[in-house]
Amino acid sequence: MQPAHLSEPVFARLANSVWAFSQDYWRLVVAAMLATLHVAVFRGVADPWARALLLVHLGLLLLWQPFLRAEQRISPMQGFILSLVAFGVMLALDWWLLAFWVVVLAGLVGGKVYQHHARWQRLSYLVVLAYLLALLAVVILPEIAPSPEISPEIRSAAEYLLPLAFVLILALPAEPEPADTAQVIDFFYSMFLMLLLGVVILGSFTFMTLRRTGYLEALTYTVFLTAGAVLLVGLAWNPRSGFAGLNVFFVRYLFSIGLPVEQWLHFLAELLQREARPERFLVEALSGLARLPSVSGVSWKAAEASGEKGERTPHAVDFENSAVSLRIYSRYRLSPALLWHLHLLGQLLGEFYMAKLREEQLRQASYVQAVHETGARMTHDIKNLLQSLNVLCSVAARDHERDSTQLQALIRRQLPLITQRLSETLAKLQRPNAAGETYVPAQAWWDALGRQYRGEGVEFEARKLPQDARVPRSLFDSVADNLIRNALAKRATRVHVSLDWDSSIALRVRDSGSAVPREMESTLMRAPVESASGLGIGLYQAARQAESSGYQLALESNLDGDVCFALTGPAA
Repeated sequence: MQPAHLSEPVFARLANSVWAFSQDYWRLVVAAMLATLHVAVFRGVADPWARALLLVHLGLLLLWQPFLRAEQRISPMQGFILSLVAFGVMLALDWWLLAFWVVVLAGLVGGKVYQHHARWQRLSYLVVLAYLLALLAVVILPEIAPSPEISPEIRSAAEYLLPLAFVLILALPAEPEPADTAQVIDFFYSMFLMLLLGVVILGSFTFMTLRRTGYLEALTYTVFLTAGAVLLVGLAWNPRSGFAGLNVFFVRYLFSIGLPVEQWLHFLAELLQREARPERFLVEALSGLARLPSVSGVSWKAAEASGEKGERTPHAVDFENSAVSLRIYSRYRLSPALLWHLHLLGQLLGEFYMAKLREEQLRQASYVQAVHETGARMTHDIKNLLQSLNVLCSVAARDHERDSTQLQALIRRQLPLITQRLSETLAKLQRPNAAGETYVPAQAWWDALGRQYRGEGVEFEARKLPQDARVPRSLFDSVADNLIRNALAKRATRVHVSLDWDSSIALRVRDSGSAVPREMESTLMRAPVESASGLGIGLYQAARQAESSGYQLALESNLDGDVCFALTGPAA
């Protein structure tokens, strides 16, 4: 059996052959369609064979036409209509009908010229267009002109020279085009070309009738006058000198049907700032939309809510996205420009409504995040308070057999402080978005911190502490408890706490324990880390709290026997 990799070139050549056949097939259809039209025109409208050839021409046109796929089945009604058209051609064929038909073909071909970016496809359609125009000017129009001047020699030369266009169409190389590519015709260019040809034909006949000129002279005058008029319109539409042309006024007209878009945007922007709730924003915006001059009413459905304002009319424009469904009723019959305009207004409203929904979701997410962060921070505060209570319980367990004056003094000092901090913790948990911070005298806070850890081997040192110095109580309590408890948990032989006051304030906790592992140092206080010694989520929450208060918590020294954390910030 032949390997798969050897059969791949065979399939590639087969695919190329099928594609080449399909391309040649379509070019053969176009050439055959033009050839049957050519023979029928030169045989004349009175020849029965010309009528039969035109039926063949219509059949080939159905294979080439860009509106329906050739393999699509036609319905019985469509078949009946095509039969009526063919029967009408057989009975009413004359030179005027032929002229109209060639003008329609020229419009269809001209509408496809601008849709192809490939050079050879564009050139092929240009050849077809040139052939149709030559056939119209040399053969068909002289038959219906008031005073024809085409000699039999010119007609005979055209009969044998124009078919060279078929050979050129077949000889031009074809470029790849996907088989499933939709055939598109530019409707504007097609209509413009058909109207332009109508102007040339009727203008030529008008010159011949009014000025008694010949056919060629009248056709020449009309072509040059029409070309000049088109050139002037083109220059006025898009001037090259930097001035605004007619296209600016046309776009302004499209944007100002009923209400300028900039005013509608201004209204939505003001309403977006004024109204916080998405449902109220939608109701107010739809009320403003219903007041526009071109809008009779509007109905909507968003989530579980729905409503309607104004009056219904037969002229409706629908808009729908993932958040809202709108139906706008127009006071006037919908032209393409008005349809596009109302759809644009609905799209703007839908985008603003989705922005308001996202704003509310972000607000809810920020509230949930605040609750989460506050709860996590308060959890560590409660843990520190629990450790303080454990210290009191351990002291009381040792001295339970005798009435210790020191124990009573310790309890009188610590219990009110623990009760106050616990109350503040619960208050913050109930109001997670509260940004206020309580400032207390630095000296009083420092003395309370020293009394809290008296008897646990912690050294305290305050340098340059002014009498009027103040510190944020919640931040300093949380950071000091985390740092001191972590240092004591490491069973360090020495824990030293200092408070420096100069142009800024600095709280440092230094211990003689082991250094933080290098792999944790980069993520410490930036993200939670796994650690058996308790370094991780507590420091992360303390660092976030410090940042929110304008302070910074950092690891100043990380050596075995010298580990120092510092909280620095502006002096209050």
